[in-house]
Amino acid sequence: MQFKRASLVLSLLAAFSGNALAQTCPAGNPLSYPVTKKVDQQDNYHGTTVADPYRWLEDANSAETKAWVEEQNKLTQGYLQQIPNREAIKQRLTKLWNYERFSTPFREGGRYFYSRNDGLQNQSVLYTMKSLNDKPRVLLDPNTLSSDGTVALADISVGPNGKFMAYSTAASGSDWNEIKVRNIDTGVDTEDHIKWVKFSNTAWAHDGSGFYYSRYDEPSEAAKLAGVNYFQKLYFHKLGTPQSADQLVYDRPDQKEWGFGAHVSDDGRYLIIANRQGTERKNRIFYKDLGKKDSKVVGLLENFDAAYNFIDNDGPIFYFSTDKNAPKSRVIAIDIRKPAPDQWKELVPESAQTLVSANIVNKQLVLNYLTDAHSAVKVFDLRGKLVRELALPGIGSASGFGGKRNDSETFYSFTSFTTPTTVYRYDAKSGKSSVYRQPKVDFDPSAFETRQEFFTSRDGTKVPMFIVSKKGMKLDGSNPTYLYGYGGFNVALTPSFSVANLAWVEMGGVYVMANLRGGGEYGEAWHKAGTKLQKQNVFDDFIGAAEHLIATKVTSPAKLSIGGGSNGGLLVGATMTQRPDLFAAAIPAVGVLDMLRFHKFTIGWAWTSDYGSSDNADEFKALVKYSPLHNLKAGGCYPATMVMTADHDDRVVPAHSFKFAAAAQAAQGGPAPVLIRIETKAGHGAGKPTSKQIEEVADRWGFLGRALGMTPAADVAVQPKAAGAPVSGAK
Repeated sequence: MQFKRASLVLSLLAAFSGNALAQTCPAGNPLSYPVTKKVDQQDNYHGTTVADPYRWLEDANSAETKAWVEEQNKLTQGYLQQIPNREAIKQRLTKLWNYERFSTPFREGGRYFYSRNDGLQNQSVLYTMKSLNDKPRVLLDPNTLSSDGTVALADISVGPNGKFMAYSTAASGSDWNEIKVRNIDTGVDTEDHIKWVKFSNTAWAHDGSGFYYSRYDEPSEAAKLAGVNYFQKLYFHKLGTPQSADQLVYDRPDQKEWGFGAHVSDDGRYLIIANRQGTERKNRIFYKDLGKKDSKVVGLLENFDAAYNFIDNDGPIFYFSTDKNAPKSRVIAIDIRKPAPDQWKELVPESAQTLVSANIVNKQLVLNYLTDAHSAVKVFDLRGKLVRELALPGIGSASGFGGKRNDSETFYSFTSFTTPTTVYRYDAKSGKSSVYRQPKVDFDPSAFETRQEFFTSRDGTKVPMFIVSKKGMKLDGSNPTYLYGYGGFNVALTPSFSVANLAWVEMGGVYVMANLRGGGEYGEAWHKAGTKLQKQNVFDDFIGAAEHLIATKVTSPAKLSIGGGSNGGLLVGATMTQRPDLFAAAIPAVGVLDMLRFHKFTIGWAWTSDYGSSDNADEFKALVKYSPLHNLKAGGCYPATMVMTADHDDRVVPAHSFKFAAAAQAAQGGPAPVLIRIETKAGHGAGKPTSKQIEEVADRWGFLGRALGMTPAADVAVQPKAAGAPVSGAK
């Protein structure tokens, strides 16, 4: 293998180069891994040659890849099955999970709708009722749509007259949805059937004649799960007609990256079209006057200079929340007859808190803010005068507050690390909240404590973290700890209840959630500080969190593990390759791990707003410095690692995890295991059946418990075949 010695290749490709300097690792007997073949694949990036010896694993449908998956799963399951307390963890998780859970209700067409899970149902069931005192009726039970619970309800939209409901389903965790229509009175589906829908809502016409939705062109069978998604189009579907007759409302053949979300104003007069471009926080706003026959789509906010979220309208006066000239967002009113920025009216200015959502109920603005990553909710009149601040039950996360301008009630949920998600009814006239649904879980919340601490990152930035443990935790460095993070795409991590995390703390572990840059906890400036050429800030924050936990003797490197999914999987992969000495175990789940090729699959191109692209020379230099796949070093002492992915993940295709696991197994110079757990009939995570969730969490905690010394020492050195034997089809 020939490399340019003047390039970055020596440091970037150590995992694949025989010239890499091996680290001194402790003695031990690593697992015997199936040998994964290497191919002579090399790519030139702006004059730098980069090898990609596991490129063949990108073809998830090939016989070779399927054989590799089978061998890897055999190794992983053999290892996990020998962990002494794995079954006990699963049993406790099953008991904890078996509690009644409710979604936040909403009202439409004279009816209430909500979902409920009785505890261990694979999918929650949708109910409807005509009043809060009425007996609920099952409207849709997704558990009847498949024998194993792998068909999930992805979205619902009720027509304004309450006669029909459009609902989307997703199979095996795929992002592809199908839309059907159900008669709400009879519970029977109509003939309407829409396919090839992805990243779309449904928005009903005011007369209930049909709905707007977005879709892609039908892909080939081979490209269905990995092909790039471009050229989304907005359609109108008239009830009772075939999809082939749907009316094209708006598309942009000149803009392959543009996607569309539709909303019909409550007065039925306007179709508001939010145009997104990838995962960029900024968007454009178009509208169509539905009161005028054959009206054209009009551009209202076309500069792509900020985020604009439509709230409601008073005729031609449109209300938006926006971060235009306000990184933590504000509320403005725009008269579409005079749309110039100097004519905008500011209703609620930017504050020190981060505005995350806005609704109008009872002719008042209900604004949901974040203060150091936990919720604060305030109510303003439509002139921007503060009416009241809601008294929340504690430090946690509130969400919901949906409804219409003249509604006198709304519902919201509140949760914290030790408070199961509780649903409240809010009387918008009196300002009083009352518990509507409160679950009972088999645990004593008084036995646990949560505290928030701030640590200093590498560049001096103060970053918050939440620490959850049993009360009376000793600060002697002996606590097994799971550090979780995300740090991307303006996503804010806030306190929430999880029986999975509760089980970990019950086991004697400490759960830590770090609010890293790249997220949305402190607005757009915080987000931007963790993107593109500044992405390393996110990893520095995570490393800083680990060092803080060690310095304050919450834990020690031998007792510290890290985890995260999707962009959080990238976080874990980058951090464990940069600082393997800090951690005893790592679980990168459904992670973006090949930062040079992520944009070549499904919707990966959309993430360039956060990551940049290897097609750009400067961004390539940044990406290749932290790309987990390209920074593994041969002979490195890596922590115990279990890569997690799923065969139907068409968001972050499993090739990322396949290639990283193969490279990490080849690079590992220490005794710690490197495994990959590949779920079947599952995707990126949404809609995963309860049974699969319990299995997955039991494997996670079992693996970490073994790695952190929480379980009795046991012989888990699985030898599925003779050392060095290749997987089927390998050369």
